[in-house]
Amino acid sequence: MTWQEEVNKMARGIRLRVLEHTIMENGGYLCQACSSAEIMSTLYKKILKLEKLDKPLMPGPFTGTPGKDHKAVTGVRFNGNHNPDCDSFILSPAQYALVLYAALIEAGRMDENGMKEYNMDGGSVEMIGAEHSPGMEVTTGSLGQGISQAAGIAFARKQRGDQGRVVVLLSDGECQSGEFWEAVQAASFHHLDNILAFIDVNGYQCDGKMTTVMNIEPFEERLRSFGACVHRIDGHDIEKIAEMGKMEACGKPTFVLCDTDPCHGLEFLREREPKYHYIRFLNQEDRERYRGYYEKLITEEN
Repeated sequence: MTWQEEVNKMARGIRLRVLEHTIMENGGYLCQACSSAEIMSTLYKKILKLEKLDKPLMPGPFTGTPGKDHKAVTGVRFNGNHNPDCDSFILSPAQYALVLYAALIEAGRMDENGMKEYNMDGGSVEMIGAEHSPGMEVTTGSLGQGISQAAGIAFARKQRGDQGRVVVLLSDGECQSGEFWEAVQAASFHHLDNILAFIDVNGYQCDGKMTTVMNIEPFEERLRSFGACVHRIDGHDIEKIAEMGKMEACGKPTFVLCDTDPCHGLEFLREREPKYHYIRFLNQEDRERYRGYYEKLITEEN
């Protein structure tokens, strides 16, 4: 199997897992899986430099908040231990946590039984990912926070002389926040060229279309004016995504705007426009209809 076939298979697997989970839980962040599956799959299969794991890991319980007598517990072990040559991965929009869990399973880093712990009291597999959740290193629940924390980590890694990068996945909606722009400005000023940020530009947020809530276009020109290196690509083109991962550092943080479709791979979701942020079923009949879509896709997959 070529790497392209592996990535495409993983992307389909992410969508199917998140669709199945959405049906089982009577709701979920499904459109985020549709828009970001190729990005996430290419990251884990082709771009991120991570330590190999001996076997998929099972998530543990939430052991408490960090404090004087309790060491902080993070989900970074699912990406391997930190070492100077490995990349750090920061998921900025914490509502994409379900997509990350599905990606970790598909990448062979998380035991699929771990999904049974999703949103359970006392568990670490949170609906809105936190620092102790699988694959998470920091808590990024307040949108716009992830890039700020990534900049701090990148600054520290640069001071230490680490070769590993800080790779970030963001959503376009959180880029409306002032904290996002302040972080871009600071990262550019400090020449943090060890930051590689992919932004899922799917055009929608919780209140509808980005262009009607608070338009941030022309996005690339704005980012450049804040000092960043910027590229804009088709976010479902795995060849282009992989190419972005091979770029030489440009002396500044690099942002890759990935134009995506919140219904990619699951065309039946278009009936819900513009309410793509969270898929909630209207009634049991609606839920069973989606179960039929899922079963059809599984049959086609096999």
